[in-house]
Amino acid sequence: MKQTGIYVHVPFCDKKCPYCDFYSKKGSEPLYDAYTAALQQKITASVYRGRYTADTLYFGGGTPGLLGGKRLSLLVQAVRESFALDTNEAEVTVEVNPTRNDPGFETMRQAGVNRISIGLQSAVDEELRLLGRHHTAEQALACVRQARNAGFENISLDLMIALPGQTKESLKQSVDFCAAAQAEHISAYILKIEPHTLFYRRRDSMSLPDDDQAADLYEYLCELMRRYGYAHYEISNFCKNGRQGKHNLKYWRDEEYLGFGPSAHSFIDGKRFYCPRSMEDFEQDRMVSDGDGGSEQEYIMLALRLAEGLSAARFARRFGYVLPRQYYRKVPALRSAGLVRVLEDGGFALTEKGFLVSNAIIAEVLDEI
Repeated sequence: MKQTGIYVHVPFCDKKCPYCDFYSKKGSEPLYDAYTAALQQKITASVYRGRYTADTLYFGGGTPGLLGGKRLSLLVQAVRESFALDTNEAEVTVEVNPTRNDPGFETMRQAGVNRISIGLQSAVDEELRLLGRHHTAEQALACVRQARNAGFENISLDLMIALPGQTKESLKQSVDFCAAAQAEHISAYILKIEPHTLFYRRRDSMSLPDDDQAADLYEYLCELMRRYGYAHYEISNFCKNGRQGKHNLKYWRDEEYLGFGPSAHSFIDGKRFYCPRSMEDFEQDRMVSDGDGGSEQEYIMLALRLAEGLSAARFARRFGYVLPRQYYRKVPALRSAGLVRVLEDGGFALTEKGFLVSNAIIAEVLDEI
């Protein structure tokens, strides 16, 4: 059987953050019970059951931690039974928000969850208030300690950079916090003002950094991560001791994954599809086709997000032919500008400087056909 990753979307939040465009809604205990039961049914009845085994499981949201350890355990069990998930080997991640209350870490760990992703966003309380977050830096540290005490040895912390009013000093405070917490993984995303968010409606009155200021903060972030010994393995992701996010690597390596829940996307059997952003569509099993996936160009675009880059050997194994020469035409000039480095197998990868303008570089490379 083929291997895949399983993504489960949990669309519940206590409150909508002003920058967030993910599908989410207010929840309640009865809603959590009903949604958990619906997910169990859909996972066990999946047409892909028996055809795929799962080697990663990721609970995203929303705030999956709101379901609590017992409900999440039921869902892990459903995936284990339906997709032969081996929790001794597989990466099983749950996203949580840091609050005073333990979301059930010990129960999660006993069920086979082995990775926790905590939505820190900042360790500066003023920035947290601006982002509409409910926690303080002190509460975030307490959350990390709760997870450690429950036996978790793989913790990821999320950061946001290029916030209104953010300085190198305040960014350093957040990175220092992550390093002191001994996080194995850090995801750091430049704030993007998405349509249909409160920040979008307020954008004209917000003191946002310009592109040059955002680039300076990103470069400083990369410098701090190097000082603390974190490997920069993807544009926005850093890790220690090889603790890359295995589930998200499936996306960047253009591998297959199966999603459950409203707004969840899937890439299976060369086809992309998703469930629309509503509970009704989820309940009615409605899916929308998103076309074919896994093309040569798609593969290249995603590979260039990774520090490992576009390996010529891996490309040949994937497609059965060598990487076409036209994709190399811009490489000499990009290399001279310090934006690209050449790999030992003849492929190429973006440098950290190249990561800053990755969209433009990828467009240049792909325009060469």
